[in-house]
Amino acid sequence: MRKTIAVLLALGLLLGLAGCAQKAEQPAPAPTAQQPAPPPEKPVVKVGTEAAYPPFEWIDEKTGEFKGFDMDLIRAIADEAGFKADIRNMAWDGLIPALLAKEIDLIISGMTITDERALAVTFSDPYFKSGQVIMSRQDANIKGPDDLAGKDVAVQVNTTGQFAMEKLNEKFKSEGKKLVKIKKFKSTPDAINEVKIGGAVACVIDLPVAVEHMKANPGDPFVIGQPINVEYLGMAMRKEDTELHAKINHALAALKASGKYDQIYAQYFGK
Repeated sequence: MRKTIAVLLALGLLLGLAGCAQKAEQPAPAPTAQQPAPPPEKPVVKVGTEAAYPPFEWIDEKTGEFKGFDMDLIRAIADEAGFKADIRNMAWDGLIPALLAKEIDLIISGMTITDERALAVTFSDPYFKSGQVIMSRQDANIKGPDDLAGKDVAVQVNTTGQFAMEKLNEKFKSEGKKLVKIKKFKSTPDAINEVKIGGAVACVIDLPVAVEHMKANPGDPFVIGQPINVEYLGMAMRKEDTELHAKINHALAALKASGKYDQIYAQYFGK
């Protein structure tokens, strides 16, 4: 009898375990609520720049990150307009050809709005007021443009610094003076270095770039003159990209209205 009871208890235990096992194998109930769909990916706008023009754009040597006023501004514009900025470093002289060849969609690179460039591209509304200055050697005794007659002057090729010297030469020619010997370089740092090593008495560059150079190199024996003109910087796009053009201008206006533009400006140029 005790043996029979033990067998019955064992059978009951086995049946109980089998029931538990069957219960554990039952599929989980289907979720009653749908998972939220992931947000759609933002469209990508390929942005070209020449990252050798502080404080507007440069590359952090430690992190490889694009830095500068232009870089922060285009990222803020991208956030406002709802796209992702894919920034690419390119040679200055190749920026507009790359834009027209559709290798990039937009240029932001301290580029001055000029009538000649506007024949090939469409510019955004101006985003920065600037001017060219003569940054000369202290021992050259350059007080203004008239003192550059017959002197070697370094400029970055195809910039408004070069155009300013060519215009000055037209004036000198009409006055019977010696012309400026314009020495063209691929980058602004190369033009500045030419002055530093004595290959030119001065270079002609944007005022903020000259000021930034002196902050970073206080020992350089340079003097910064007064601006010789007034210029406005703009972002360049293809003429047919009217939708992108409208988005950029709308986002730029929104950043100015919200105070975000002033925050970025103050970070690099003060208030």
